[in-house]
Amino acid sequence: MLSRRKLIKHLSAIPFVGGLLGPALPVSASLAAPSRKRDLFKELGVRTFINAAGTYTRMTGSLMHDEVLDAINGSAKDFCLIDELQDKVGEKIAKIAHSESAVVTSGAFAGMTLGLAGILTGMDQKKIEALPHLEYTGMKSEVICQKGHDIVYNHALTNTGCKMVMVETVEDVEKAINERTALMHFLHIQSDQGKIQHEEWVALGKKHNIPTSIDIAADVPPVENLWRFNDMGFDFVVISGGKALRGPQSAGILMGKKDIIAAARQHMLPRGYNIGRGMKVNKEEILGMYVALEKFVTQDQNKVWKQWEAGVAHIENAVKKVDGITTSVTAPPLGNHTPTLKIAWDQSKIKMKSTDLQEKLRMGNPSIEVGDGQENNITVTVWMLKPGQEKIVATRLREELSRASV
Repeated sequence: MLSRRKLIKHLSAIPFVGGLLGPALPVSASLAAPSRKRDLFKELGVRTFINAAGTYTRMTGSLMHDEVLDAINGSAKDFCLIDELQDKVGEKIAKIAHSESAVVTSGAFAGMTLGLAGILTGMDQKKIEALPHLEYTGMKSEVICQKGHDIVYNHALTNTGCKMVMVETVEDVEKAINERTALMHFLHIQSDQGKIQHEEWVALGKKHNIPTSIDIAADVPPVENLWRFNDMGFDFVVISGGKALRGPQSAGILMGKKDIIAAARQHMLPRGYNIGRGMKVNKEEILGMYVALEKFVTQDQNKVWKQWEAGVAHIENAVKKVDGITTSVTAPPLGNHTPTLKIAWDQSKIKMKSTDLQEKLRMGNPSIEVGDGQENNITVTVWMLKPGQEKIVATRLREELSRASV
């Protein structure tokens, strides 16, 4: 038998051993410090930035809390059955949101499609397989919606094969309702643009035995909105996960009546004979969404709000020192309800358009994104800033506005 020394000497003489066993390593290699984590954004040449604009999908929504990332990373190391996980998580979410049932979806848009699909088909296997082809199936085919609530995201509803029927008044609703009416849909963020408000909409649905739904995708805070519309009697409610909740951007929640959620889940994985198969949400996202929701409802809402106000005040005080600047702070009442700073300027004193200022901030180091405005103003929010970034935003805004001063 070869001794260890002779064996090593023998192997070293084989020219292709490196290709089979890998390159020779020094004895100390196993003691070397772990390699640094890759900066993939830098490696790929992708710009990252300070987000003083808000939770926009094109800006990848929000940043997940460490607890959410821990849930995602931890759950990635084991297998489970998706249905069992959805059952358990759904029970927890339903309890938090005062709903009969709930399920994690691949966003609010998917939740709208799935919720309506559940209403159309119930648990009928043939109908489930037929969607989005409604003709000659006996399924209903119309969704009533107020004209003031007609937005592009209602495409989630027409994905089922249904068509939208637009109304303005209670009388219009009464006339529009017929044997084909499947759903009455409401958009919270534009509720001020409709003539019929939440409670009356729900009452009309109950009067005619027609389910009602509501889209509150970006409409927390306040935290109470998580259960307000379930308590009000809407049959299903959808919300985005990757905005204020700071869960996975590719997740959301569908919550509501038990029979609707049960039927909606027949259109979700692991089943593959339905229109929702492509709307996948995996175990990591389900658990990440649950942890994000749990953290959101248990955090000190007043403390968080005061932190936002302090951040906005810091930026406001910095830019007001530039001659020609006026500021105002508001909180949109219906959606993205956070302190929002509007910075406007007298163009006779500051020779700059809002698009020019945005580009200068965008191309600076660090890169900063702010909200859109009119020609002589922009908006700034702080709820997506990391601690201390409000100081960077304040400094850069003051610098660029000062440079443009006449």
